[in-house]
Amino acid sequence: MADFDTAEAHAGPRETVAIGDREYLLLGTAHVSADSAAEVRAAIDSGQFNRVAIELCAPRYQALTGADQLAELDLFRVLREGKAGMVAASLALGAYQQRLADQLGVEPGAEMRAAIEACEQNGLPLALIDREIGTTLKRVYRRIPWWQRLSMIGGLMGSLVTSEKITSEDIEQLKQGDILESTFSEFAAESSAMHAALIDERDQYMAASLLADNAEAGRTLVVVGAGHLKGLAGYMRQGLGDPAAVCEQLRAVPRGARWLKWLPWVIVALVMAGFAYGFWKSPALGTHIVIEWVLINGALSALGAVVALAHPLTVVTAFVAAPLTSLNPTVGAGMVTAAAELWLRKPRVGDFSTLRNDVKSVRGWWRNRVSRTLLVFLFATIGSAVGTYVAGFRIVGQLFG
Repeated sequence: MADFDTAEAHAGPRETVAIGDREYLLLGTAHVSADSAAEVRAAIDSGQFNRVAIELCAPRYQALTGADQLAELDLFRVLREGKAGMVAASLALGAYQQRLADQLGVEPGAEMRAAIEACEQNGLPLALIDREIGTTLKRVYRRIPWWQRLSMIGGLMGSLVTSEKITSEDIEQLKQGDILESTFSEFAAESSAMHAALIDERDQYMAASLLADNAEAGRTLVVVGAGHLKGLAGYMRQGLGDPAAVCEQLRAVPRGARWLKWLPWVIVALVMAGFAYGFWKSPALGTHIVIEWVLINGALSALGAVVALAHPLTVVTAFVAAPLTSLNPTVGAGMVTAAAELWLRKPRVGDFSTLRNDVKSVRGWWRNRVSRTLLVFLFATIGSAVGTYVAGFRIVGQLFG
């Protein structure tokens, strides 16, 4: 049986960490390299390991193995629970990954797929040690200031509709990190908080996941992106106190600033006070500013629905709903508008089955009824938000100008 530790056929970076009667071989891979996939398979087939751990979370594992939950996606529930933006972001990341596969001829994550298949063939237990992608995105969003959030959202929105080829710089980034890190590399370079949530926290989480697992004595092969190798090895060697507690802490989503929860209600109070003051000054003025509020807010939200190619009745719904939902922070214009689109154009079974493939192209986002509903939600929400501030400033101008 080949000695994988001394094999010279592969040159992937590696680190060995010994903890008690357990030994971990950390194998650094390139996520867009066929050589890395072959190296992983050779390591597992060598018979030198009794356990394998890989840099995946459950949702990414399911997507990689074909156990995709998109076919069972409940759009009404997604809208009701306010997860439409997160689903759209996940689809955008998936589209980016698929464009990479088409351009390079190598499926990103091929080495993870090789590990999964080799474990099944060799009867080895497989551990998923990365933090769930949704948690990572939420922690990134919560930890950065609002102006960087706008940049992040803008970057994701751009990735929804771009059809540009992946650049050589993107590919080099993927050789060290993964889809998440490549997508946000431009922002992470300028934000220590984003870098911490994307990379350093995940190094800690993966180290804690390995240390918290009371696996039997023996050798574990740990397959991670090369960019995580040094940090992961460092945290494992230094120890993390109570690893289970560390995992729990890094899974928690920080609460948003308290004032942000009150801001929508403050805006509503100011708008209503403006209406009242306008009628107090003059019934004609009060009527005028209310009409302006309805027209501006409704028109911009309806425009967002038009951009998303919503059903004509959905556009009307956006126009009617936005001025009212903007005065009720518990219900968003996007939710009402997307629900109308969902009722008027119910997604077909084929829309769910082709969703991941459709979102690879700009046209596909609008052609598929599932992704188009998400676009209706996003654009109607943005239109209503812009309309609220534009109309609000108009009211101030009318009252005190």
